[in-house]
Amino acid sequence: MAQLTRHQIAPVPTAPAREATGRIALRAFCVLLFFSALAHTALWNLLGAGASVGVLVALGAATVATWVPLLVRSGDRAEGRVHVAPLAWRRLPWATLAYVALAGASVVWSQWPSATLQTWGLLVGTTLPALFVAHVLTWPELLRTLELALKWVVGLSILFELWAALVVDGPIAPSFVDVPAGTDPQIYWTRGELFDLDTRVQGIVGNANVLAIISVLAIIVIGARMAARRRRRGLQIAWLVVAALLYLRAGSATGYVALVVVVVVLAAALLMRRLRSRSGRSLVYAAFAAAVAAALVAVFAFWDQVTDILGRSDGLSGRDQIWATVLQRAVEHPVLGNGFATPWPPWHPAFDGWIVDHDLSVFHAHDMWLDVFLQLGAVGVALIVVVFAAAAWRAWFFAVDRPRWDLVADRPFSSLSLVPLLVLAVLLTQGLTESGPLMLWGWMLMVALTFRIKLAPVIGVGAAESPRGAPSYAAEQAAGAPRP
Repeated sequence: MAQLTRHQIAPVPTAPAREATGRIALRAFCVLLFFSALAHTALWNLLGAGASVGVLVALGAATVATWVPLLVRSGDRAEGRVHVAPLAWRRLPWATLAYVALAGASVVWSQWPSATLQTWGLLVGTTLPALFVAHVLTWPELLRTLELALKWVVGLSILFELWAALVVDGPIAPSFVDVPAGTDPQIYWTRGELFDLDTRVQGIVGNANVLAIISVLAIIVIGARMAARRRRRGLQIAWLVVAALLYLRAGSATGYVALVVVVVVLAAALLMRRLRSRSGRSLVYAAFAAAVAAALVAVFAFWDQVTDILGRSDGLSGRDQIWATVLQRAVEHPVLGNGFATPWPPWHPAFDGWIVDHDLSVFHAHDMWLDVFLQLGAVGVALIVVVFAAAAWRAWFFAVDRPRWDLVADRPFSSLSLVPLLVLAVLLTQGLTESGPLMLWGWMLMVALTFRIKLAPVIGVGAAESPRGAPSYAAEQAAGAPRP
């Protein structure tokens, strides 16, 4: 029987560090915040407009009630309390906050002031949780909570589609109301045809295009965490298969293009990681710029063939008509716009029946840049360009630069640092045909990831990455590494 002696040849065995209960509860709350944003349309279809907005208001109030005490006692390491690093106020995303401020100020000149106030409250209610999760969580925690929220959406989507196909054996309308036969399929929450390969599935989010984008995000986050040698690789592979299945069954042209962009950006980032010289990187930048320019020229030159491959009409399923109508109203106030309204409230007289598609009032411009031009004019477009350009700039170098904070220049890269770049690539691609990056989960992901880069530019290093009660990055790496 082994015994301790006075002449130890190795450290005395100790129990592994345990996470603080408060820290676990904090992460669970952040999962709820991400899920409520990702699955907001599910809440809308299940509870109705009033109740779903009430859920967001309640979560926003809970976020403030949780965050303020943490800010007040940041740095306090008293036992039994959740500790977070002090907030570096200078590192707040000021361009993003300026856009939020401009959106709120537009009520002064808005053509629809009531809609501006309502949707600006939604914007603030999305921005605050994004700043909150970026501040209180470390990088591994942030990506872990995002992964869990995406898994909940993906898992519930496949279960919902199975229930509709096997139990209900038919379509399901929002709030489970009965609708007359012959109703436009766009009205349904889901069509209940999971096993009909000619029909697109919509999942709990009730929209095939959104489901495809969320599936791509799930593939990115789950794949990055699996590449970081997390445990339960078999289970992670199963989740990847489910996300890929939903992605294929959603049949979204935007989703197809987004995945291609992700693959190209990932290849470029991995190649840049292998290059050490500045001249080599410059050549790669020039080569990729030329390749992108050639690809754009080819797309415009062979537009008919491209749309045929994607299974869409030349007008992208009527989006060209929507863009023309929106532009006609936007040029009436080209400098400061008509007033903020993201999304367009379909019950407001300014938007009810303005643009109708499949007997439904359209609630966004199906292009984020045109949407901003309509609402906040050229000033808003310039500001949102700065927001996303700064986000893409930081995400790129966060992904391709080797982790370094001292003289050691050969530390290994982390697959986790690729996630912000790939997520932004998805959002910017989606923004060409949708306005999703400006609202709810799209805006929340952009703000949270880019703010976290400013707070912690190196994963696992710095005061922002080592709050008391949180697992260290090194410990997570050791726990997730395969046994020798």
